Amino acid sequence: MNETPTLVLAWAAGILLGGIFFGGLWWTVRKGATSTHPALWFGGSILLRMGIALAGFYIIAGGRWERLLCCLLGFVMARIVVTWVTRAPAQRCTVPIPVTRRAP
Repeated sequence: MNETPTLVLAWAAGILLGGIFFGGLWWTVRKGATSTHPALWFGGSILLRMGIALAGFYIIAGGRWERLLCCLLGFVMARIVVTWVTRAPAQRCTVPIPVTRRAP
């Protein structure tokens, strides 16, 4: 039996879980920094995000380590993407801007 479609779906589900987890972290930091009760934001957020991520990993894996590994790969890839997308615009520039000198 061909396991490839199942592994690709597990990978895609890992990307979704990672997007929810790390996107939720970014949102929490933005909201919690200006809140009058930041501990509630951060505490509630970590419980919710961890609950979603762990339940998702458990359901997706279904007792198979291959699915769990593909899901984890997608989760880590989502971290990289969310980290890049949520950077300030000045930090996204990867090509150095040449400095030109004016003639005296």
